[in-house]
Amino acid sequence: MLWLILSLLTALTVATQDVWVKKYFAHLSPYDMMAYPALYSLPMFIISLYLAPRPVLDSVYWWSLLISLPLNAVSFLLYMQAIRISPLSLTVPYLAFTPVFMIITGSVVLGEIPSRWGIIGILTTCIGGYVLNLDPARPSFLDPLTAVFKEKGSWLMMIVAFIFSFAAVVGKQGILHSSPLYFTITFFVAFNLTILLALLAMRKIRLQTYTVQPGKGLVAGSLLFLHAVCHGYAIFLTKAAYMISIKRLSILFGVIFGAVIFKERNIGVRLTGAVCMVIGAIFIILKG
Repeated sequence: MLWLILSLLTALTVATQDVWVKKYFAHLSPYDMMAYPALYSLPMFIISLYLAPRPVLDSVYWWSLLISLPLNAVSFLLYMQAIRISPLSLTVPYLAFTPVFMIITGSVVLGEIPSRWGIIGILTTCIGGYVLNLDPARPSFLDPLTAVFKEKGSWLMMIVAFIFSFAAVVGKQGILHSSPLYFTITFFVAFNLTILLALLAMRKIRLQTYTVQPGKGLVAGSLLFLHAVCHGYAIFLTKAAYMISIKRLSILFGVIFGAVIFKERNIGVRLTGAVCMVIGAIFIILKG
């Protein structure tokens, strides 16, 4: 069950990083909030690149790396666009559908076919993630679903969820043809550099910004580094759709942190979603 421990650690580090960045960098732009952990984690990935054993690399590894970069870059840009033009309550719920798409993409790319109980667990976790992201102020449970026909940000986020389902399985393909650590490190060195250089070229960020709170930036970078390494090893050890479903428990951890740290309201309304996610995770763990 090592994959489960690593998947839960991935979910926990994702939620912790989100809370840390929100607590200390929320006064900055969304681009700066993204750049802080990317910049401070970059030296860790570069140093690890020299220390990690280099496996024998074949053409599948290189193609996986080359395909993963634009997939993740495009999904990031679409994600930023979606939350910029539409309410979070009509966009973020769609990310919960990524594991569902991965039932198909994992089967096509990796030949991974979840069991019947595994599929039930994935769908239950997906429903829980959807409910957790609903806005209690909106009257209809179906608001985010119907918004896809009239809200540009909603269908953009659906596209993001679909691209994520490809990015995760392509990344695992690269891991299978190298090693969990080596692929993870090389990907994030290339991806972080690409994102940072692109944001600098577009004048969305200034390097001087990141000299103000180096200690807090180092914590954010360390959390991203730990998240990446745990993700790489966890997805290597089990079916990609299972791992991503457990990783989505970061939404649940985020709700708990929001209640405890930021004193967010309407937490009780999201209890149903939390219970669904936990039940889905149990199905995957015990039956999947």
